[in-house]
Amino acid sequence: MTASNIIESSLDASGIEYTSPAAGRYFVTLPGTKKLQTNCWLIVREHSLAVEAFVCRRPDEAHEDVYRFLLRRNAKLYGVHYTIDRVGDIYLVGRLGLGAVSDEELDKVLGQVLEAADGDFNAILEIGFATSIKREWDWRVSRGESLANLQAFKHLVEPGQGYEPGSLTDS
Repeated sequence: MTASNIIESSLDASGIEYTSPAAGRYFVTLPGTKKLQTNCWLIVREHSLAVEAFVCRRPDEAHEDVYRFLLRRNAKLYGVHYTIDRVGDIYLVGRLGLGAVSDEELDKVLGQVLEAADGDFNAILEIGFATSIKREWDWRVSRGESLANLQAFKHLVEPGQGYEPGSLTDS
């Protein structure tokens, strides 16, 4: 069985939504809770399977703290690691030898992509977008708009609460 056959069979069996715009290229959509979905490419190359998932755009602020958080998280990740592109957008990337491609390994790697992207999403937003979140909160309050999807960040608008530089990265 080729790597492409294994990937297609595994994705079909798992019920994960995907498209294949070209041979050996799979655009996978992983459902989340904090980050509603994570889009991930699986790309079969000559000797490896590349995994590339967009996590978040370039932070508005506290870049060094965001990137420090991501570097520390790298030590705990399986099969993928955080990286940034030339403009500072955040991705998870990994590479598997073609001989390692199996249902079990795909499940582990895609599970890790989902756990990291979804699990770290609010922390990344809190560190790198706190000012924007506070501004959005205030705007919604002033207009009587719903705050439902901002509740995870309520602590940012409470006095003496929220992100302090170094507080998430020094543990």
